[in-house]
Amino acid sequence: MQFTASQIAELLKGEIEGNADVTVNKLARIEEGVPGSISFLANPLYLQHIYTTAASIVIISKEFTLTAPVSCTLIRVQSADIAFQQLLEMYNQVKLNKTGISKQACIEDSATLGTNVYVGALAFIGENVTIGNNVKIYPQVYIGDNSVIGDNTTIFAGVNVYSETVIGKNCIIHSGTTIGSDGFRFNPENDNKKVPQIGNVIIEDDVEIGANCAIDRATLGSTILRKGVKFDNLIHIAHNVDIGENTYIAACGCIAGSTKIGKNCMFSGQVGIVGHLQLADNTIVTAQSGISKSITKAGGVYMGSPAFDANKYRKAYIHFRNLDSIAEQVNKHEKINKERETSSN
Repeated sequence: MQFTASQIAELLKGEIEGNADVTVNKLARIEEGVPGSISFLANPLYLQHIYTTAASIVIISKEFTLTAPVSCTLIRVQSADIAFQQLLEMYNQVKLNKTGISKQACIEDSATLGTNVYVGALAFIGENVTIGNNVKIYPQVYIGDNSVIGDNTTIFAGVNVYSETVIGKNCIIHSGTTIGSDGFRFNPENDNKKVPQIGNVIIEDDVEIGANCAIDRATLGSTILRKGVKFDNLIHIAHNVDIGENTYIAACGCIAGSTKIGKNCMFSGQVGIVGHLQLADNTIVTAQSGISKSITKAGGVYMGSPAFDANKYRKAYIHFRNLDSIAEQVNKHEKINKERETSSN
């Protein structure tokens, strides 16, 4: 699709400097711009590229003062970052605006689908499933029996949603993710027999789950991802975990069974959390840290494995790096003391 500078400026409430009729049909980074593309300039570190870019249109913040002529058309806005994000969202809406039911999809007669639903080829929708309005289910998605998918949710190709799962409105679930697989629980007192997992997974509104995540169903009750939770790729959530609203977890995070996470927490990559803990609201955990005890104080920052207060950890790490020289000094003093003791005897 093609858009003119004037159309884009109207959408973004920006001011045009240059040719209002120039058209674009693609997006590009400013240093990689080509004719027919639109880019943006928000970071002063990239200011030099405005004079050399081949992009046809550049969205630029009003605060920037140029010192030489430019060949592209400029659209001046209050914040180029925010404006370009809005443009990306509009582009995504157009690109992902799929509708219709593929003839190759398999939908059980007892399933209920809302209006304006897209179901791709080889997708399977089980018995008594309820699909809301404007839902997009891409090819090769499996939706198990008695599941519920809320309005405006998008489930990308290859996602597996086991039975009894509840997914809210405006959610995004990326390819390869499995929701509702059995929790990892075996009983050593009963010949290591598997403990049946008969609960489910509940995902509230506005949740986004990255690619290749695994979210286990509860043993009893529910594993819960509350409103606004955001997952990177490769996250594992064990049975009966409860994650509070607007919590963010970066790639390769792992949370063991029955742990409860507060609201607005942020976990960097490769964070591991032991089971049956409680973490307070607004907790921040740095990359590759391991949480082995409950955190009751809200707003703390933790690092290390086992993790403790980040400021104390940084101080302790300085001593750790100097451990060899400290040990040499201790050994030297011990040797001197022994020599003194020997000479005094």
